[in-house]
Amino acid sequence: MDSLTQFVLGAAVGVAVLGRRLGPRRAAITGGLIGILPDLDILVPAADTVDAFVSHRGFSHSLVVQAAVTPLIGEGMVRFIAALRRQRLQTYAAVYLCLATHALLDGLTVYGTKLLWPLSMEPYAVGSIFIIDILYTLPLLVATVWALFLPQWSGRSPRMGTVIAAALVLSSAYQVWCFTAQQVVTARAGALLEKAGITPERILAIPTPFNSYLWRVIAVHGDRYLNLYIPLFAAPGLTTVYAHPRNLALAGCLSGNRAFERLAWFSRGYFRLDRRGKELVFSDLRMGMTPDYVFSYAIAGRIGGTMQAIPPRRLTAPPPSDEDVDWLFANIAHGATVRPAESAAWIETARLSPTPAKTAALEGCYYSPSNS
Repeated sequence: MDSLTQFVLGAAVGVAVLGRRLGPRRAAITGGLIGILPDLDILVPAADTVDAFVSHRGFSHSLVVQAAVTPLIGEGMVRFIAALRRQRLQTYAAVYLCLATHALLDGLTVYGTKLLWPLSMEPYAVGSIFIIDILYTLPLLVATVWALFLPQWSGRSPRMGTVIAAALVLSSAYQVWCFTAQQVVTARAGALLEKAGITPERILAIPTPFNSYLWRVIAVHGDRYLNLYIPLFAAPGLTTVYAHPRNLALAGCLSGNRAFERLAWFSRGYFRLDRRGKELVFSDLRMGMTPDYVFSYAIAGRIGGTMQAIPPRRLTAPPPSDEDVDWLFANIAHGATVRPAESAAWIETARLSPTPAKTAALEGCYYSPSNS
């Protein structure tokens, strides 16, 4: 999640556990700062841009590592903050909860979080909430701002406990709503695909930007993937579907390409390959919107007549267009509007079929002129 959300989550946890000892203001600041510590892993040097991408949310987001460092951080607080000198266990609990809630919240996004590093290198990624969601953040933000205006737990401060409890309950309830909505949408997409005779190798429902009502379901089916846009409470006829090629034949050019192997593993198979000029580009389908994915990398290039690995380079996605904003609101309002950026790939749901996309012809690991 975004840094603001992680700060206010840590602040709310800090006030809930230490507010009476430190005062709401100091507890909020302390908890907020601890809550954003795991994201400092972005400062760790990486071999290249791909390694930086796949290694983020690694050791610093591990519940195991966080348990190990909790006594170090907690003991420092106990020794240097007079109000906590007789509150060692409570301080340790606050530290661990601020760190662990950060990692668990990130695990609910689609990026992936190595919660059990080094026991397991598998990233956990539920994908039930968008990386920025004001409905989740708002209760925590209100509670944090309230706490920052109260230096002492006295007078009106007892109400602070009610506010913090309400914020944590509301934000947690919203996560339950998001997860439930994800399961409902996944089931609806599965039923639609089954009716069309399509059995996808993998399927993933993720919310569209900044909301939890309109969902994008990615269904990987051979050398194509389907984007299904489903408003949560809309009739089945308001689902729109788009079919795109994955261009897996281009993977034949990437034998031994370390960047490709790392990205393919991290994406869990939700990826596509494209030729752009003389370069081959890998795109993670889970983050961003077709065709402008947030994480796209040029990983190979035609050099001296052959395809060779190049130092991976992240490609910058353009900002959302006005057309996409209009499309998003229209579909949230049950407009079933065709998305302009994917209009050429739109398919009527009644015409969905299990026929996979044809594999493109290749010339020297490039599309032939007739297919370019």
